[in-house]
Amino acid sequence: MVGSIAAGALPAAAVPSVPSVPATDREIAFTVDGTVTYGTLHLPAHRRGRQMPAVLLLPGSGPTDRNGDQPPALTPHTLAKLAEALGRDGAVSLRFDKYGTGRTGLGAYAEHPETIDYPAFVRQADAAYRLLASQPEVDRRAVRLIGHSEGALTALQVAVTAESRAAGVGLLQPLAQRFLDVLARQLHDQLAAAVAAGQLSRQEQRTVGHAVDRAIADLRAHRPPDTTGMPPALAALFQALGGPNQRYVETIDALDPASVALRLPPRTPALLTCGTIDQQIPCHTTTRLATALERAHTHGPGRIVLSGVAHDLTDPANPDVLAPATLDAVHRFMRHGVR
Repeated sequence: MVGSIAAGALPAAAVPSVPSVPATDREIAFTVDGTVTYGTLHLPAHRRGRQMPAVLLLPGSGPTDRNGDQPPALTPHTLAKLAEALGRDGAVSLRFDKYGTGRTGLGAYAEHPETIDYPAFVRQADAAYRLLASQPEVDRRAVRLIGHSEGALTALQVAVTAESRAAGVGLLQPLAQRFLDVLARQLHDQLAAAVAAGQLSRQEQRTVGHAVDRAIADLRAHRPPDTTGMPPALAALFQALGGPNQRYVETIDALDPASVALRLPPRTPALLTCGTIDQQIPCHTTTRLATALERAHTHGPGRIVLSGVAHDLTDPANPDVLAPATLDAVHRFMRHGVR
């Protein structure tokens, strides 16, 4: 207040101008478990010396890189677009190439990729969270996590165990059930759609559906999945899940997202979104997770249903940009709890 009064008493020409720093992307690297992880720190335009809120962005499943892409086939730029939107809101963001993607690659796991498990990804994200909080431009009391799809579970895991309490956790179209339960539902939905399109008979649907359930049970019993009766592509999927990816699958499937959410510190600001046309994570599958957030006494905005929004957070009529409903939900989340 004293500084404001003094400045107001001076002639306009005598008030020193505050230098402005333009928006920029800074390449960043950190080491965890013997692997150098590479990422992008996005800094919005800001006054020099100002400390800003920040967000760690966590990608979905599979080989999804720091930008939310699986090149060359899938390049929606989901996380890159989120970083730009957060920057317009005045927030720093960090996104990184998780194991098996981008410049990071498999790192220390390259010689034995079958040994990587889900906790390794959580440790990688936790190291990124601590690095983000340590940046000179960041207000370490205002660091949040936003995870998309499978990344939402990682965001929950980090928020539960972080030594420096997270200022909020955003779950965008999240993995809301156990990993193999989600996979089984998606496959059964695809079988039903194939029947509706005349591509499968009801008997073929039952046969393949039983094979899917049997293979899921095998994976959970630590047995090689029986792929008898499956189409070749589906058999190859389960052989990969029970082969080089077995350790990862078993360790992530052991986690129930709702149970993890119950461990969040009380009063943590939380956002959960679901899209009405999201075929991968339908809204009804997020109800138990939304209830868990309430039982954990988190604060709003809570669950927000995004009308006409798909899994990649866009409106299919305009897929080159994030849907306005998505941007509004993220903006509400970033403003919640701000003093």
